[in-house]
Amino acid sequence: MTFIGIGMNLLLAALLVATLVLGLRLNRRLKALRDSHDGFEAAVRELNIAAGRAEQGLADLRAATDEATDMLSDRIEKGRTLASKLERLISAAPELPQGASLNRPVGARSMPAAMPLRETVAEQRLTALLNAARARIKGEPEERAEPQAQPIQIRPRSTPRFTSAIDDDLFEDVARPRIAAAGGQG
Repeated sequence: MTFIGIGMNLLLAALLVATLVLGLRLNRRLKALRDSHDGFEAAVRELNIAAGRAEQGLADLRAATDEATDMLSDRIEKGRTLASKLERLISAAPELPQGASLNRPVGARSMPAAMPLRETVAEQRLTALLNAARARIKGEPEERAEPQAQPIQIRPRSTPRFTSAIDDDLFEDVARPRIAAAGGQG
């Protein structure tokens, strides 16, 4: 072999070793890229699942909002109906005779006039609510009356009464049983 042949073989061996080293480094980088691609695929899959859950949550929220809106509009409509009934009843109520007072029921002789009945207080409150509602409907600014200090009245009752929640009285069409005065039969 000649000196040139040996040099060419050594150069070829060095190039093959360099190619082998570069091939191994490239293989490691490709393996890392494949692993990161698998991780990226898993992350995209999890993101897709989370997006599906978010869409389902939004759909549930829309349904709940629609249901609440329907229920609220029904209650508002019932409230308007009851307010109009109350207004008709108030307008159809007979006028009190001169000198008569709502603070004293018919037939009560010894009750002091300074202690209003619970019904009178309720009537005053309802009147204030109706006036506020009328003002709001007409677009007038709402006038707030100063609350009047009224004495607390404690009256013993001859028969027990059951009261229900305000919502039940206003918005439910279910008749509540009342206890009769004789023997508690209802």
